[in-house]
Amino acid sequence: MTTPLRKLAVFTGNRAEYGLQMPILRAIADDPRLDYRLLVSGAHLKESFGRTLEEIERDGFEIHHQVRIDMPEDTLQSTAHAIGSGVVSLSEVLEAERPDFLVVYADRFESFAAVIAGTQMAIPTAHIEGGDYTEGGALDDSVRHAMTKLAHLHFTTNEQASERIRRMGEEAWRVHNVGFPALDLIRAGHYAPAEDVYQRYGLDPDRPILIFTQHSVATEFDQAGDQVRPSLDALEFAAREWHCQIILTYPNDDAGGRRIVGELERFAARGVPGVQLHRSLGRWYYHGVLNVAAACLGNSSSGIKETPAFGCACIDIGPRQQGRLRADNVIQISYDTAEIVDAIRRAVFDETFRQQVRTCANPYGAGDAGRQIADVLATTPITSRLVQKRMTY
Repeated sequence: MTTPLRKLAVFTGNRAEYGLQMPILRAIADDPRLDYRLLVSGAHLKESFGRTLEEIERDGFEIHHQVRIDMPEDTLQSTAHAIGSGVVSLSEVLEAERPDFLVVYADRFESFAAVIAGTQMAIPTAHIEGGDYTEGGALDDSVRHAMTKLAHLHFTTNEQASERIRRMGEEAWRVHNVGFPALDLIRAGHYAPAEDVYQRYGLDPDRPILIFTQHSVATEFDQAGDQVRPSLDALEFAAREWHCQIILTYPNDDAGGRRIVGELERFAARGVPGVQLHRSLGRWYYHGVLNVAAACLGNSSSGIKETPAFGCACIDIGPRQQGRLRADNVIQISYDTAEIVDAIRRAVFDETFRQQVRTCANPYGAGDAGRQIADVLATTPITSRLVQKRMTY
């Protein structure tokens, strides 16, 4: 008798999140024991944030549901509204599909809505990248840990995160340290070749390349515009004085994000030599740029987790990633133009630091997360023991 395929509903609501999920989706699609239903939502569907739904289609994945989440304004109240809207919309999709597992990623409000909908419907839920820790004023930690307490299986990127989840009272058999999924792609060389990157973005390989992404801090969203200006001033100095080439990308679709977008658009319109602005590079070209860049600046977790694999420096600006596990390629600084300029100088011209960047170890695994996650989802017994959680203390 043939064992029926397990149906997995995989949710993605954001471009950066999808770039990390892609190797997991690929492993699920390649596993003969599994079938997936892809639920695409959030900024993926918005033209103003690059409509990255099309990137998913180009990667060869079938999009089964486009799930609208209503976020009318650039405020925290609107974020709460969006979570409620997401719970309603996603519950309807999950009721129609009735998957064996719901798979969600990280700590975004869109994914939070998915976890609430799924777990309240008694659908076994797998959460990826739980247990991470930051202390920089974003609401991510609270959301991430709440998702952990709702979810039934936990796939972490490092042992510190696994231990944190166990200390939250989660049973040890639920917790799997698989490493950081994006490293699967990097290990396989699945990113744009250097020559392709140079040609596509008009870059000179003999001049330093910097890539910049700064997101809003949720508890300070009304200051997001003021907080990004010192970075832009420092990047202008680097472009004019050191002939650095600057690639700016849009922030996430969070409260305060549109304030940052406004500052980026005004800065790009000034025509500073060597500066270009993109709504989204897409995972293929984003990793391709990291491969040739001297430094990644801003406050994205990708700067912390992915740059070590490319021998690229990370200049982490402000408190958003404070406390997160990191390699020795990271320079932590505040929203101060002089500090940022000095950090760029160190990342580009200090050969001792550049050697440290090239040789540092990445604490987020070796690049086999997707296969491990797919195997656990295919073999974990779906019983009352899985859904009816118990505390270990």
